[in-house]
Amino acid sequence: MKIAVAYAPIESPKGTALLSQNRQFQYFNAPTYIYPMVPAYAATHLKSKGYDVVWMDAIAQRKTYAQFLEELEHEKPDLIMMETKTPVIKKHWKQITDLKARFPEMKIVLVGDHVTWNPEETLRACPVDYILTGGDYDFAIVNLVRALEGREDMEGGVYWKEGDQIKNSGAMKLKTHKLDDLPMVDRDLTQWKNYAYHNGNYKYFPGTYMYTGRDCWWNRCTFCVWDHTLYPQGTFRAHSPERALDEVGHLIEKYGVKEIFDDCGTLPIGAWLKKFCEGMIERGYHKKVRYGCNMRVNALTQAEYDLMGKARFRFILYGIESGNQKTLDMLDKGCKVEEIEQGLKMAKQAGLEPHITVMMGYPWEDAADSQRTVDLTHRLFRKGYVDTLQGTIVVPYPGTPLYKLCKEKGWLKTEDWDRYDMRESVMLNPVTDEQIRAFTQDLYKSFMSPQFISRKLMSIRSLDDMKFFAIAGKKFAGHLLDFKKKQPAYLADQSSSHTPAMPVSQTAA
Repeated sequence: MKIAVAYAPIESPKGTALLSQNRQFQYFNAPTYIYPMVPAYAATHLKSKGYDVVWMDAIAQRKTYAQFLEELEHEKPDLIMMETKTPVIKKHWKQITDLKARFPEMKIVLVGDHVTWNPEETLRACPVDYILTGGDYDFAIVNLVRALEGREDMEGGVYWKEGDQIKNSGAMKLKTHKLDDLPMVDRDLTQWKNYAYHNGNYKYFPGTYMYTGRDCWWNRCTFCVWDHTLYPQGTFRAHSPERALDEVGHLIEKYGVKEIFDDCGTLPIGAWLKKFCEGMIERGYHKKVRYGCNMRVNALTQAEYDLMGKARFRFILYGIESGNQKTLDMLDKGCKVEEIEQGLKMAKQAGLEPHITVMMGYPWEDAADSQRTVDLTHRLFRKGYVDTLQGTIVVPYPGTPLYKLCKEKGWLKTEDWDRYDMRESVMLNPVTDEQIRAFTQDLYKSFMSPQFISRKLMSIRSLDDMKFFAIAGKKFAGHLLDFKKKQPAYLADQSSSHTPAMPVSQTAA
């Protein structure tokens, strides 16, 4: 059987669709291509079982839909697996309808957080053949193919349609999958170089991703759709430190990788982290590659940060989300506002380069709350505790506690999934959409403090530093366009920016 693991093109005047390996969807004016680790594992796992596999990420390959169709016609796969997400689900329904008309014998399998939340919706909306729920579709796709061949019993979590009736194979059971049983990602098969350069997480090139855990051991943030659909609470698993170290060595020796970003939702800490850092040093990998990861601001001690510094960790990403304690509590972040600065300071002291992600547009935050968050990010940059930032508009993805709260409170402006793409707020707010985009732009203007700019200029030591600052400048300009106050006409027609702001009295108690 021939199988394609694919991302069909999402052609839009809004920019490049950031779909792969992404918890929060955006269209980017300055393209970023993130290595889709679970689909890459899926392709590799299928190949290891003897299947003919083709990798077709038309987004990263910058192909048109016509070119994508030509490739499908040439490859003629028996089955194609595609990942989807809320803001593009309606586009995928149309594409699947078209693909089934053109290639009626080809089986189409959809995966992703939106279809995990509501597989029945998609089975009724388009002629998709199978939906795999949960985040372990690298295991699930192999099982499905073998089940279709009559070689295995079908695992739980699979949905399909027989006539007008929707069937399923029972509840998904992620914890039966052991990550160390997976083969290392075949980077050649999955065209790793397409993702090795156009990514703001890298300072040294070529860079690549690893994925040592699924997905976040905190696993409680109310806005995180992966935590509540793909990897529900209690399903966190990680590769062993030894397996992770072996993969680092493989990337260094075979591919000459200079920087690795580990996209585990939050990197394992405690004994796991200690063993991994000590292994990086003992094996000499710290002299050859820089490492990055996601982390919680209040998870580590100074000694642990110092050990990460010795192991040559560089980029460390924190989701701080807001400068308001009420918001942190409602998001179940499990931290205090004052811990944000303390954690960033410790990371910086160990020689790491912190990156923070912040969101605007919470339905319980007024303009003063939004300004408080902006003031926090500006202060962190002035003090030198932060090196980079990503500002976004919060999206209540279906399947999250935040979405459920919005439904209960009547906060949703729309359930037109096309509009869940972060170009507007889809929740009623005490501030307008234009103000939310302006506040998000103000987050990016944190880079513009004289103290921050002078420190960065004085820190230039190499050509890599200069290239990194040039790339960061381009990304900065792109993000200002992503969130400019006045959106183009194609968006203005569907935007709710003219909806009256919600009075403060209607916000959460």
